[in-house]
Amino acid sequence: MTKRILYVIISWLFFVNVYGQGSVQPDSIGSNSPLALEQANDVTKQDGDSAYIKNNYISAIRIYEELLKQGESAEVYYNLGNSYYKTDNIAKAILNYERALLLDPGNADIQANLEVARSKTIDEVITIPEVFFVAWGKALINILGTDEWAKSGIVFFFLLLISFGIFFFSKQNTVKKVTFILGLIFLLFTLFCNIFAYQQKKSLEKRNYAIILSPSVTVRSAPSESGTSLFILHEGHKVEIKDDSMNAWKEIRLEDGKVGWIPVSSMERI
Repeated sequence: MTKRILYVIISWLFFVNVYGQGSVQPDSIGSNSPLALEQANDVTKQDGDSAYIKNNYISAIRIYEELLKQGESAEVYYNLGNSYYKTDNIAKAILNYERALLLDPGNADIQANLEVARSKTIDEVITIPEVFFVAWGKALINILGTDEWAKSGIVFFFLLLISFGIFFFSKQNTVKKVTFILGLIFLLFTLFCNIFAYQQKKSLEKRNYAIILSPSVTVRSAPSESGTSLFILHEGHKVEIKDDSMNAWKEIRLEDGKVGWIPVSSMERI
């Protein structure tokens, strides 16, 4: 009976890792590889890097944006953010740092540059602190990106297979006990890696955050210019999209819990 249960669990995990994680690619980012980036149209990432080094930031922006039309890449978003920062376009810099961080959440350089760019924004909103275990859970999930969690899940899954293989065929009780315990540990790691990869994938698919790009925008009580003025936001501020049902207006929520409506033209989705 125990062997049957283990067989069912292992079969299910095999399906999840091989088929489920096969689709855990952030927007099918084939352009993450240097080769794919270099083959995009007539421009290459090296062209953008060269323009940036020569302080030709406008050309670098044009090249990086052309590359991103071929597919998303955390590195290109990061370099594009740096280019916009050098031209004092802080809102666009923050937007592209956020996009880079969405693809590579554990990257310390992206996080550092994003914080520097945020320090130059006008709005100061007091964030409502999260419950410690929620904040800890998010931090843990964001240690790695979707691909990294998926690959880790596959590695732990094969270690699980090896452990249970030794457990089933070994004749020594000590070896069976050790491999059984290791198998349970690898099982937990496999499950957590799949859960974390799924959470990262959901973040990439939903994209329910945006950056204010207009110099200033009035947040209103209703999706109309006739709505009551609630407060004003300035460029570079990050907002959560609470209601995405309308085309011209979106209901947004701030870190302190305030909500209101702003026109779509004043922001861009991360």
